[in-house]
Amino acid sequence: MDVVIVAFHAHDRLRRCLESLRDQPGSQRLNVVVVDNGGDAATAALVRGVLPDAATIEPHANLGFGRASNLGIRRGHDEHVLLFNPDCELAAGTLDRLVAVLEEHPDVGMVGPELVREDGSLDHAGRRSFPTVLGALGHFAGVGRTLRGGPLAQYRATNVVSGPVDAVNGAFMLCRRVALEEVGLFDEGYWMYMEDLDLCYRLRQAGWLTWYEPSVQALHVKHGTSGSVRSPRLVWAFHYGMFRFYRSHYAPQRSPAMNWLVYAGIAARAAGTLAASVMTRAVLKRSNGPKRGYSGAL
Repeated sequence: MDVVIVAFHAHDRLRRCLESLRDQPGSQRLNVVVVDNGGDAATAALVRGVLPDAATIEPHANLGFGRASNLGIRRGHDEHVLLFNPDCELAAGTLDRLVAVLEEHPDVGMVGPELVREDGSLDHAGRRSFPTVLGALGHFAGVGRTLRGGPLAQYRATNVVSGPVDAVNGAFMLCRRVALEEVGLFDEGYWMYMEDLDLCYRLRQAGWLTWYEPSVQALHVKHGTSGSVRSPRLVWAFHYGMFRFYRSHYAPQRSPAMNWLVYAGIAARAAGTLAASVMTRAVLKRSNGPKRGYSGAL
């Protein structure tokens, strides 16, 4: 199995991620490549210290998630490709079970496990539906996160317990290489955010299923590498990703009036989020230093 990890500093998280791979049964069969978006000389040494046979790619620029992942994917040749974030850790037996899903279901192009947070709670981003206007409103307003069902909770795919789902999270995607080669790799027009949803959408359009398998787990430390407060660049990337996804997949089938309404909503939310980010970062800078989990690096 080829394993692609896109790293950006956060060495403690990366070390624990690599250790969880090393401790998996059959880890000697894993072909691990770490793409170092941070250009940090310490990253390669850390990788060698935990997994001596792993490779490190240093692109000498922050390429973003999709483009960096594509570098790692193209380097490998195995029939299975694991896209694995450095803020994740594998539970024992997770890879074996997910490979079994691919073997049992030849129409599944991608599979993801249940994602849990450090406090043991469920990370609902592990299973998602393709966004709708109401679903997005419910999600961003926080209302959808408290509901068990209905259109406002649609984005969290609350109706799926196990099996086919619209999308799994880019933090952990085990993919069939032939499916990736058929639909194309990540769209490099996304710098960060929404490229995972875009890939799942293109798989669905090509007839491949995406599978959610909650019988096995992975730990996902939210914002474990990007920091708890998004930088202006990340705020822009997040909202541009929303715009690009909508424009690519929804806009051609909808009226110009609806499209402009959606674009205006995205722009308004981006402006508000950017203002909040700038203010929060200024407060943190004036305090005793960054709070735990805040990197300020991007």
